[in-house]
Amino acid sequence: MRDTRESRLLLVLLIAIAFALITVDIRAGEESPVDGARQAAAAAFGPVEKGVATAVDPVAHAIGAVRDSDERHNRIKTLERENTALKAKLGSDDQTRSRIYELDQMLKRAGAGQYGIKGAEVIGIGAAQGFSWTVTIDAGSKDGIERDMTVLNGDGLVGRVTTVGPDTSTVVLANDPDFTVGTRLEKTGELGFATGQGDRALSVQMLNGKAKIAPGDRLVTFGSRGNKPFVPGVPIGEVVKVDPSRGDLTRTVWVRPFVGFSRLDIVGVVVMPPREDPRDAVLPPKPEVKPTPTVTVTVTPSASASAPAKPADE
Repeated sequence: MRDTRESRLLLVLLIAIAFALITVDIRAGEESPVDGARQAAAAAFGPVEKGVATAVDPVAHAIGAVRDSDERHNRIKTLERENTALKAKLGSDDQTRSRIYELDQMLKRAGAGQYGIKGAEVIGIGAAQGFSWTVTIDAGSKDGIERDMTVLNGDGLVGRVTTVGPDTSTVVLANDPDFTVGTRLEKTGELGFATGQGDRALSVQMLNGKAKIAPGDRLVTFGSRGNKPFVPGVPIGEVVKVDPSRGDLTRTVWVRPFVGFSRLDIVGVVVMPPREDPRDAVLPPKPEVKPTPTVTVTVTPSASASAPAKPADE
């Protein structure tokens, strides 16, 4: 349409008519004369509006979903952090309980043997001073630790101190191939020398080749002159294999150590030896072997079975 004077007048007229119709519609309310026209327009343009709404709604839902997903994401992150913190707390509690148990067992062993000990924590493992099986503990000369002191834990003999610094010390473990300790057999007192074999059982050379030894027998440390490097009576391990006697002067037995050298945590350094040899007092009592119940079945012959059979011709 050209921009002429007539077109401008027409536009003004249409606007005036529109405002007049709006005014009449508002004032008439439900009895509006344009209600029929409104319904006709709704019937004509309703499908189009619905189609547009259908096309737009997924976008609106997507926007809402993105907004909600952000809230859910933040909530999930919060729950994950809480879960991680809870697991850490539970893990810490389990570790604390385990260490308390280890400390309690070690104090019981030290009390049974009347050893004066200095508690320490294993803070490192690895080769040192040419030894292949060593650990580092967080106690040194400032704590009264000296070279060639016995180291034990709640299970038994751990090793001996080899190097001492102001705050830390190196301990060579009893399973090291260069480690040797004098042993004494429980009850009989038979003597020998145990040598480390790495992750295998300890090899023990018994001085008496005719000594009566059986699997399950236990050994403790014999002790050294001046109680260095070993105090007497510390549990070493249990016999698992006995080599056959061939008439030699010595006899070899294989001993599973009580200590798990790959899971050391809390240990004690014996800084004060016992006044007297505790002998077997540090060994825990052996578990009682319950006898296996036996079932006795008594067969009682019945009267019919014991009666003689009658002859067939009677």
